[in-house]
Amino acid sequence: MGSPGVADVLPFVEANLRTIAAGVAERVKQLCESRSVGDALVEMVEGDAREVLCDAVKRHQATVLVVGSHGYGSIKRAFLGSVSDHCAHQPTAP
Repeated sequence: MGSPGVADVLPFVEANLRTIAAGVAERVKQLCESRSVGDALVEMVEGDAREVLCDAVKRHQATVLVVGSHGYGSIKRAFLGSVSDHCAHQPTAP
């Protein structure tokens, strides 16, 4: 018998990531409640961050979108892409 391959391990990794994400979402809800932010909506969505965020802006008719930055240099950003640049240049950008 050999070692487990990626196909064997991937479902466990994905399940673990979902569990972690659910915990983060719950903590965010608690923080919002403790700060009297009653109308906060917390969603867990899978997919390309650029598309998921732009879709959420449209679905929720958002007027503001706040996106963090990794602080990549211009060369690295050119190869990896930038979520914030992508979202800012969409026709529905807030």
